[in-house]
Amino acid sequence: MRPSLRLDAVLVQAVIAGALSFSHLHDLAEAAGQHGWKAWAYPVSVDLLLVAAWRRLRTLRDAGASRGAAWTWFAVALAASLGANVATAGLLDLNDVPDWLRILVAGWPALAFLGGTLLVHTPEAPRPAPEPVAQEDTAPEAVRAEVPEPASAPELPAAGPAVPPALIAHARKLADSHRSATGRDIDADTLRSRLGVPASMADAIAARLA
Repeated sequence: MRPSLRLDAVLVQAVIAGALSFSHLHDLAEAAGQHGWKAWAYPVSVDLLLVAAWRRLRTLRDAGASRGAAWTWFAVALAASLGANVATAGLLDLNDVPDWLRILVAGWPALAFLGGTLLVHTPEAPRPAPEPVAQEDTAPEAVRAEVPEPASAPELPAAGPAVPPALIAHARKLADSHRSATGRDIDADTLRSRLGVPASMADAIAARLA
């Protein structure tokens, strides 16, 4: 099945308007003494400056920079395009173009080159430097127990608390990591802070690990 071609009314309108503006700029340049390929280059120069200024406006808007220069060159290119459209609408005798218009047409290439160069080299606003991200400590001694701290520590009998085997195994891993990182055996206070257990249970665990 052949794909159907759907014409967009806005696109058709843009093509027609662009072709008419292009033709008016060509006719004005030719009437001002620019013949051959030079007359065709003028509308290309005007439209390219207009597009470059519009793209620069969008880029500077996203960067949060000042857009005064881009707006200036956009207005210059728009004025050149509108001026040619109005001048060729019967308000100007194309067989007898005034000298001032010949001067404007002859000076346009230098003006367009200056505008395009300034648009390309306009500096953008500096972006704020990202805040440094705190890096996690990956040393063995930075291992933290995932055992939640009890809301209230229960009172343990004087003979010493019963320590679950799983907690002993976890404490042994912490002790090995601490010894590898510091060269010293882990003490009861460090075990208590790492495991989140009462001091009496930490003492009992330290005794098992000794």
